[in-house]
Amino acid sequence: MANPLKKLASETAIYGLSTILARIINFFFVPIYTRILTTQEYGSYSEIMSYIAVLQVVLVLGLETGCFKFASSGTTDLSLKEQEERARPVFSTALSTVTTVSLFAFALICLFSRKLSDAMGYPGMHLMLVYVGAILALDSFTAILFARLRQQQKAFKFALIKSVKILSELGFNLLLFFVVPKYFAHHPNSLLGKLIPTEIHFSYIIFAVLLSCIVCFVLFLPEIIKIRFSLNKKLLKPMMAYSLPLMVASLPGIINESADRWLFRALVKEGYTGGGWRADLGLYQATAKLAVIMNLFIQMFRYAAEPFFFARHKEKGSKELYAKVMEYFVAFCMIIFLGIVFYIDIIALILGKDFRGALGIIPFMLLSYLALGMLFNVSMWYKLTGQTKYAVTITLLGLAITLIGNLLFMGTFSYWASVIVHLVSCVIMLVYSTLLGQKYYHIPYRWKEIGTYIVAGILLYVVSVAIQHFVDSRTVMFIINTILLTLYLVMVAVRTKLYPIKKD
Repeated sequence: MANPLKKLASETAIYGLSTILARIINFFFVPIYTRILTTQEYGSYSEIMSYIAVLQVVLVLGLETGCFKFASSGTTDLSLKEQEERARPVFSTALSTVTTVSLFAFALICLFSRKLSDAMGYPGMHLMLVYVGAILALDSFTAILFARLRQQQKAFKFALIKSVKILSELGFNLLLFFVVPKYFAHHPNSLLGKLIPTEIHFSYIIFAVLLSCIVCFVLFLPEIIKIRFSLNKKLLKPMMAYSLPLMVASLPGIINESADRWLFRALVKEGYTGGGWRADLGLYQATAKLAVIMNLFIQMFRYAAEPFFFARHKEKGSKELYAKVMEYFVAFCMIIFLGIVFYIDIIALILGKDFRGALGIIPFMLLSYLALGMLFNVSMWYKLTGQTKYAVTITLLGLAITLIGNLLFMGTFSYWASVIVHLVSCVIMLVYSTLLGQKYYHIPYRWKEIGTYIVAGILLYVVSVAIQHFVDSRTVMFIINTILLTLYLVMVAVRTKLYPIKKD
């Protein structure tokens, strides 16, 4: 049993590398974008990317997971060659279906690109929407190919192609923002000028994503050549019956993360900056990137923790172990929280000067990420017990709160409404999932201990803010904050030794 678990852990780490790399690269873009683009342009980029995120989920139709179900069903006693034969028609059917749907969506976007760009307030930028359609088509197609690599347990190849795609996007961004403008200065009538604006523009980012998708497609060509595109009608119906509900179930989660960006257009007029909804959205989204350190840790934790929880599900004392994991998780997240809010003046230098007007939202965003991380921990109960239907219920509750809260308050409070409503949504989902979990799969979380870590961290931050009103020197505040952070670290060290969780 040890070898399969070891393999699972190593593959989890390999798969995680590409995702973590993507987040790090995304963070690397922030100082570039916020120094080159205006807040309005950054807001426009954020809006377009939110549409892409949701439509990617829709166009894959849930068939990534569906392929695993039908390609793996009843294959444990088969040889590798026989398993390959069993999987071939499944992936061929999935690829044919996704390709057909994606090309149809691409054709519609191309057909109505001019009308769409005018309606969205981007006149003369219909080509950008064509690029969006191409990104969606290529990403949907390669999503099934990536699923095929996962089914074949080719984790290294998966991570390699993903990483090349991510790094190529970085390279294309650097070329477009730092090299191409000089090229246009000497070649104003070049063919490239027919594809993208000749002056620096946020659509350069969209074009870079498209080019990276093409690179990814080219890397898959050896695999694509071997594929026989055919639609197995007997397989298609049960595959769609299984996969479409999964797609529908995943939509509330991604919409919950993206809905506030869509609502800015409808609800925010002048906004806090006076530059309209795009400026406020750009300011909000750029500032949110500073919380990426917390988000990155949570993502890494998820990759390691999920197989860890499943592997120990039936062991004696596993529930007490899960409870202890939660305590350490919260304590470490609050260390990250304090590390960011105490030294935010230094961290904020990552942003361009025009993007530093919303730093006050950072503590609330960090607490939202903390709540989401805790939600992941407590929500293991429905994964371990197989009651995944509750995942939809919990996420829909969060989505409802997000939509109602933003509709009521965004028009008045702009991005502040979005931030606070998101925190409230995360906390309520956490409470609801915890109550359900304690009913169906009781884990002895020590909420007093967990609450102590959270409250102590928040109180130290409040003390820092209060002291700052009387201290003008940044150097002095740096020293004070370092002392406060050290006090928290000592408290964590003492409490973890004095109050170890007791096993039954």
